[in-house]
Amino acid sequence: MARPLLSRMHRFVEFINSGNETIGAEVVSESASFHVPFSENPLKGISGYMQILGMMRSAYPDIQWTLDDTVIEDDRAVAQFTMRGTHQGEFFGVPATGKKIQARAMNIYRFADGMIIEETGLPDLFGIMLQIGAVKAPGA
Repeated sequence: MARPLLSRMHRFVEFINSGNETIGAEVVSESASFHVPFSENPLKGISGYMQILGMMRSAYPDIQWTLDDTVIEDDRAVAQFTMRGTHQGEFFGVPATGKKIQARAMNIYRFADGMIIEETGLPDLFGIMLQIGAVKAPGA
C-alpha cells in the first residue's frame, strides 16, 4: 500500500505546485474535506483546495512546496513539506513585504481508492508571520 500512496502524494505535490485542477482531480476526491487553521469548517473538494491555493498564491505568487518526508500506514499518510515563496501580496492582513519565506508544514492525509479524502493541514503560520515581520521574535 505504501508505494501507491507515495506515488499519489508526489502527484498531489505536482497539483499544489502547478494549481492545475486537472491534476488535482486525479488525486483529490470531490467529497474530500480539508481542515485548515483559518476556517472553522472544512473546505470541500477540488474547489475547496483551490481556495487554499488561491489564498496562498495571492500572497506568495511564486510559492512552491517540497515533499521532504512521508510516513504511510494503511490508508493514511503524514507528510512534511517545506514551503518557499516571496511575500508579494497581503497575508492575514499583513501587506506585501517582498521578503522571502521558508516554512514547514506537517499535514495528515486519509485516502480511499487512491484519492485524498481528508487533509488536516498544519502549516507553520507563526514562522511565516515572523519572517514577514508581522510578529517580533522574543528578545528582538
